[in-house]
Amino acid sequence: MNTDSQADTAAEPLKVLAFDVFGTVVDWHSGIARAVDALGLAVDGDTFASEWRAGYKPALARINAGGQGWTRFDDLHLQMLDELLARHGITHLTDEQKRELNSAWEQLDPWPDAIEGLTRLKESYTICSLSNGNLSLLFKMAQRAGLPWDTILSAETFGVYKPDPKLYSGVARVCDVQPHQVMMVAAHQDDLDAARGCGLQTAYIERPREFGPNGLNPDRPDPANTRFATSLIDLATQLGC
Repeated sequence: MNTDSQADTAAEPLKVLAFDVFGTVVDWHSGIARAVDALGLAVDGDTFASEWRAGYKPALARINAGGQGWTRFDDLHLQMLDELLARHGITHLTDEQKRELNSAWEQLDPWPDAIEGLTRLKESYTICSLSNGNLSLLFKMAQRAGLPWDTILSAETFGVYKPDPKLYSGVARVCDVQPHQVMMVAAHQDDLDAARGCGLQTAYIERPREFGPNGLNPDRPDPANTRFATSLIDLATQLGC
């Protein structure tokens, strides 16, 4: 690439912010733990929430590798729930109660800074979800929580789960911009690493429970290649919104 082309590329403005949702925009752990505790199960809600989430990456990797046909996120969560209940010897829940508990994933509360931060960012950029959650789940969550997305993009949109490159390159294609005009915003290093590998800019939001034990982050991003923010409000301020 010649110098003039490099200058033209560098001058192209950031246009789209794509957000991971679970953990970055909404607090999944507290919501799921509350829903479990409300059922009075013989298991600690915090423990159950963490174990439920722990089954997530292996299940997605199995689908991306072709070991299981495409399965909606809601249905994957229900499969994981059945396995987890069996592991804990909980056999009395009806199918309706299981579906109700599973619906807690669409009723999660946003982090306290999320609505203000997203609203401010929306004034200057197109903002969208880029989540492994299925579309109906993300629509219901946005309606309940008041998440002001311009559009909702999901693994279901592209037929693969993170960290498949099709999701990250797909954002740029759907929004009709160049990859470097998209910033992936997430609380997870693997998400940001995959996005950066597809040419996207990245911003890291530090959230509790989204990294190592005892609330300690062993892998803070390198500020040379990832913007660091303490909240979505902080990110909006950094970007001049």
